[in-house]
Amino acid sequence: MPTPGEAGPGAQKLKDRVAVVTGGSSGIGAACVRALAAEGARVVIGYHRGEERAEALRASLPGGGHRCVSLSLTDSATHTQLARTLESEVGRVDILINSAGFTKRIAHKDLEQLDPALFNEILLANAGGTYSVIRALVPLLKASKDAVVVSVSSISAFTGSGSSIAYCAAKAALDTMTMSLARAHGPVRFLCVSPASVDTDFIPGRDRVELEKKAAQTPLGRIVTPEDVALAALACITHLRTATGTRMVIDGGYQL
Repeated sequence: MPTPGEAGPGAQKLKDRVAVVTGGSSGIGAACVRALAAEGARVVIGYHRGEERAEALRASLPGGGHRCVSLSLTDSATHTQLARTLESEVGRVDILINSAGFTKRIAHKDLEQLDPALFNEILLANAGGTYSVIRALVPLLKASKDAVVVSVSSISAFTGSGSSIAYCAAKAALDTMTMSLARAHGPVRFLCVSPASVDTDFIPGRDRVELEKKAAQTPLGRIVTPEDVALAALACITHLRTATGTRMVIDGGYQL
């Protein structure tokens, strides 16, 4: 017999499980939404400004019970409201994928442009806002028999290279927070997936040529796609059953 969270051959591994994806209307988040729905999960698609994208994505998904919810990383009231809604309607959350974030491309030498207000804005969006979402949903995650939280981090967290110093600091905070939460709130599992540059429009001003140049310098010689990240998140949920408090690096060997 399959253990909780597993399925027999040919079955959907996440059938009827309740999943929340922040930043779910585009890029990595949308790829995660599609992957979860394909495995039978009922997905809450969190969006900030992409309501039309989110609704179009929801309409394209297999299965039923999917919904779109406005979530602002800087507005903890929206996180609390989501938790209240899910508590009254389903009573649990089985999967949380934190994909929402924000950055701005600033040369690390340019401290003038990265003023304290912008530094804190980036830190809040990528670490503080993610913490707020997790905090609101922890009681519902604990109500699940097999809950997993996967946060989209970056190799910037431990290489110190990335779109800005603030982004590197924020992702490092996310990684460390994941370890702390895993230690304190098991058996809920907390993990990070850590790509290098991903083929999305997350960083304004980065084009395909730049991505291809970076990819060519890696051992695998290929660009990391949103689907690569989604598959890594799915593996954390369905296959890495004893992994918690750690990160899965999926950079094509960029850091080597």
